[in-house]
Amino acid sequence: MATANMERELRQRGFTGLSRWSRGVDTGLYRPRTDLCLNLARPIFLNVGRLAAEKNLDAFLSLSLPGTKLVVGDGPERSRLEAAYPEARFLGALEGEALAEIYAAADAFVFPSKTDTFGMVLLEALASGLPVAAYPVMGPLDVLEDSDCGILDADLGRAALAALAIPRERCRKYASRFLWSQSTRQFLDAVEHGGTAQGRLSNESGASRRLGCT
Repeated sequence: MATANMERELRQRGFTGLSRWSRGVDTGLYRPRTDLCLNLARPIFLNVGRLAAEKNLDAFLSLSLPGTKLVVGDGPERSRLEAAYPEARFLGALEGEALAEIYAAADAFVFPSKTDTFGMVLLEALASGLPVAAYPVMGPLDVLEDSDCGILDADLGRAALAALAIPRERCRKYASRFLWSQSTRQFLDAVEHGGTAQGRLSNESGASRRLGCT
C-alpha cells in the first residue's frame, strides 16, 4: 500500500504481511520552469485530474478566489462543470510537456477530493514547485505530512489563499523524496523480504504546448 493511513486501515481489518510501496514522480519532466507565463489573471489556481463526481470539483470551482481557476482533465462531469462555472478555464486532457508546463506556470494547486487514497497529481504539483491546498483527509495528509508544502484546512478557500505564500523551492525539495528510483527500491526491498519490509522513502535528492504571454 502507498500510505500509512491505508496500512493502518488494512491492519485493523486483519491483514498481515504488509509492505509500504509509495509512489514516484518524474522530477525531470515535472520541474520548475522560469520561462513560462499564461495569459490569465493571477494568481492561477490549478486542478488536474479526471472530471468526475468523486473528485468534488464543485468545492473548488465554487470558491470566491482572485485570479483564475484553471482545470486540466476530462471526464463525465466536464460539460456540466463548464456550464456551471463559465469563469473557469477548462483545457481538457493534457500530458507530457504540455501538462508539465501548465503545472509550472500556475501559482497554487487546489485538490478538493475527499476520497483519494494518494493523489499522484499532488506529487506532480510539488515537483513543479507548486504548493498545495487541500482538505485534511487521507491522501493529502499522507503525501504532505509535516512538509509545510501545503495548507490543509476544512475551509478550502482559506487554504488556497494561504498556499500562495509557500516558497516554491520548498515544494520542489520535498518532492525529491518521491523519486522513481526510491519507489523501485522500496518495491524490490519488499519482494526480497517476502512482504515484511517496511522501508520508507529517504530524503535523497534527485536530480508542447506553450501558452505565450503578451
